[in-house]
Amino acid sequence: MADIHIERDHTLGLTAARKLAWRWAEQAESEFDMSCTYEEGDACDEVQFTRSGVSGTLKVSAERFELDARLGFLLGAFKDRIEGEIVKNLDTLLAGKGKKPAARKKKAG
Repeated sequence: MADIHIERDHTLGLTAARKLAWRWAEQAESEFDMSCTYEEGDACDEVQFTRSGVSGTLKVSAERFELDARLGFLLGAFKDRIEGEIVKNLDTLLAGKGKKPAARKKKAG
C-alpha cells in the first residue's frame, strides 16, 4: 500500500474553503469516478472519498486543506502520477480564488 499526504495553507476562511472543497469533491466524482461524502463541522469539514483501490479524506479548515489517501496494491505503482494530479487539481482550485497556495507536501511511507 502507498500513502499520500498533502497539505496546503490558505487564507480563504472556512466559508470559501468549504466551497472549494465541494468543487474538489465534484471533480473527484466526475473525473476519477470517486464516491465522495461531505460532512460539515463547526471548525473543520471532512470529505471522505473512495473507489476501487483508493480511499481517503480531505480535511478543510479556515486555514488549511489536508488530504490523506491510501492507494491499494495495484494503484500504488502509480503513486507519483496520482499524487501529481491531486496536487495539480487542488492548486488549480486555490489559484482560481486568487490565493497562492503555500506548498507543504509530506511524503508518507
